[in-house]
Amino acid sequence: MITLLKNGNVVDYASKTNEKLDILIENDKIIKIQKNINVQADRIIDCAGYIVMPGMVDMHCHLREPGGEHKETIETGSKSAVAGGFTTICPMPNTNPTPDSAIVLKEIIDKAKKVNLCNVLPFSSVTKGEKGQELVDFKSQLEAGAIAFSDDGMPVENAAMIREAMIEANKLGSFVSEHCEEKSVSAGAINAGPIAEKLGVKGVLPEAEEIMASRDIVIAETNKLHTHICHISTKTSVDMIRSAKARGVNVTCETCPHYYSFTVDEVLESGVNAKMNPPLREEKDRLAIIEGIKDGTIDAIITDHAPHAEDEKAKGLATAPNGIIGFETALGATVTNLVEPGYISYLDMVRVMSYNPSKLLGIDRGEIAEGKIADITIFDPNREYVFLKENIVSKSKNTPWINKKLKGQVKYTIVSGRVVYERI
Repeated sequence: MITLLKNGNVVDYASKTNEKLDILIENDKIIKIQKNINVQADRIIDCAGYIVMPGMVDMHCHLREPGGEHKETIETGSKSAVAGGFTTICPMPNTNPTPDSAIVLKEIIDKAKKVNLCNVLPFSSVTKGEKGQELVDFKSQLEAGAIAFSDDGMPVENAAMIREAMIEANKLGSFVSEHCEEKSVSAGAINAGPIAEKLGVKGVLPEAEEIMASRDIVIAETNKLHTHICHISTKTSVDMIRSAKARGVNVTCETCPHYYSFTVDEVLESGVNAKMNPPLREEKDRLAIIEGIKDGTIDAIITDHAPHAEDEKAKGLATAPNGIIGFETALGATVTNLVEPGYISYLDMVRVMSYNPSKLLGIDRGEIAEGKIADITIFDPNREYVFLKENIVSKSKNTPWINKKLKGQVKYTIVSGRVVYERI
């Protein structure tokens, strides 16, 4: 199968390319990149007016299968991911059963291969059942196909245990992605402050994130280890990580589109569809997240795609589960709230949504170059639209983006040379 992408603006961070070029794909690989390629092809896609970038990589999401198939499945989640332009996704291990054994991991991987839409690279849990009491067998989990380790949703509270986990993962060339939440100060529904008081719900203290992040930075620095901090949301977290990086600490981190797009005020408009963990913060935090993306403190943008059924979210702000879906709005939110205002360039966007996540995961993706696997996202940067509930591909619809205007829309998603999604 030969596919020719014509007239697109190719944006590739690795080569610092940002120009109009054609791309020739044969089977699963890119074989030629240059101006004005004229050859016979099985399919020619005119990309005039579109940006052609390395396929986006989401290193933190939730597919709910096994155990939560009423919210999402590997199939419905993969369909949502490719509709959002993601070619590789990494589901977190808070499923039932937990992928704390090779058997469960292989079931997830085999199911994803049967679905055959995007690359699905699951995280193993750090501890058995995410209970924080016994470490998994790191070596056998990696051999079974785990991409890395996390007890996302359930932080490893025992400092000695997380230290041992980080040492073991690093020794094997992997890492622990830590959900930073100090449970003793994290109880609540939304960010602590006037809005929580106004709505009569308990507020989540920002220290819940910051205490755990500082602990893991200390462990990484003292023991010369790599630690990765999940979905940061506060100014203090950004400042701590920036300072640690300046000292040479091997700490990396990620954030989500909702943390640079919204503040806690969004809860007044979207209610439970603006409830997640960590919660939406204050304006100073939103601006700090943007600055952290600009200056490289924040390594990756992830979705934390977290589907929930409508009856679960209908329980009310105090008791509804945390989380929002994010595959289908990540690109539009980033174009709308980071690129269009001039905070970052499209090259920067590729850095945090394709290139850096690939490097962190140790996968040969995130670049458009001859000889590379053809995982490619093609989008219209000028397309403005209202995000409608009826157009959501995910099985769940819990998102504050419904009825909001976005700019930047995915047109084609290509995985290993196959067009797995196209917007008619």
